[in-house]
Amino acid sequence: MEEENVRDWLRRYGLLALRLSRRMTGSATGPVLVYHGPPGWRELVEREEPPPAGRLVEDAEALAEHVPFPPERARHLAADVRAMRAVARRLAGERAPLPEHARECLGITAHRVPEALFEQVHDRLDAALPGGPGSLAERLNAWRTAHLLPPDRVHRVPDLVLRAVSETRRRTGGIVPLPEDEQVRCRLVSGTHFRAAGEYEGGLRSTIHVNRDVPFNLADLLYVVAHEGHPGHIAEAVLKERLLGPEQRIRFLLTPGSVVGEGLGLHAQDLVFPGDEAQAWLARHVLPEFGIAPDGSDFAAIHRAQNALFGVWANAALLAGEGRPEAEVADYLSRWSLLTEAEAAAALTSLRAPGMSLYVLAYFHGWRLLDAWLDVPDRTARVRRLLTERVLPADVGAEG
Repeated sequence: MEEENVRDWLRRYGLLALRLSRRMTGSATGPVLVYHGPPGWRELVEREEPPPAGRLVEDAEALAEHVPFPPERARHLAADVRAMRAVARRLAGERAPLPEHARECLGITAHRVPEALFEQVHDRLDAALPGGPGSLAERLNAWRTAHLLPPDRVHRVPDLVLRAVSETRRRTGGIVPLPEDEQVRCRLVSGTHFRAAGEYEGGLRSTIHVNRDVPFNLADLLYVVAHEGHPGHIAEAVLKERLLGPEQRIRFLLTPGSVVGEGLGLHAQDLVFPGDEAQAWLARHVLPEFGIAPDGSDFAAIHRAQNALFGVWANAALLAGEGRPEAEVADYLSRWSLLTEAEAAAALTSLRAPGMSLYVLAYFHGWRLLDAWLDVPDRTARVRRLLTERVLPADVGAEG
């Protein structure tokens, strides 16, 4: 009987996730659900008349009443159900302030990040970029332009990505064993909001999607591939599907696990290419091929600054949630994230997409949570935990 209760609970959990995802199509994060569970459940949801959001709230509350699993597994599933209930309530018309919504869904306290931090980040960027005329934003844009893949060679992106996948997998294998028969491909896509996205498709098959409409910065090759692939999202999905319960095939993204996952992604390059190793690898294996010579910049420092500036996006989401005028939010993004006017406008479009104003908080707060937690002598053991165990933001905070 208990086994039957478990199967029934997981089925209702999967159906709730699918129904919520169906109502949130068009998210700038891509799908809000990563699903490769039973195909019959997906087919049922696609055929049915979508239930009202109030019914989904009731379904989540029924799931929360009894989570029939051992304590640690139940704790994580309960956190997911709590998040799905909060999303259903929002779809039903409840409008809790974004910080409160983030606490329910992501398990974090999303305070506004002080601008003093961004001033310090700007100082570090100033030191990491090549000297030259212009404002800091103009110098950052010049550095990016100098490292762009020529537009007529965008067809080379899949080859470059797979070359980077081979190296990041090799290095990640030194932290935790990876399945030898894993397959990763790269696909160029158009008409999306993201720059790149790693998708685990189940059965040890994954795809890294790269937006061909966005100029590709070769200095970011390992930064992107490590985040989306190994030891980032794909590695986490592959290992947890093999080691943890079947709910790993039903991953609703507006949950606490995404905070830890995005934090891991933003730290991923540094975990397998500490110090200047990423820049040295690119200088040996990629940049000369495209005639890009050293310019005195510090790639690792620039990438760390980019990670910290996700705090600007988090603040912009909070400002938008308070109902501030779009022009004010765009100016804030331009001032502190060093975006062009066009980039700030695109950012606003992303923040308006379903779920994105919430999900964007996961980047900075996940990165910040893990930053000190990973700065310990046993870092490898902690990375292994992130890749193979259930870890919530509260766990990271409690362990300091």
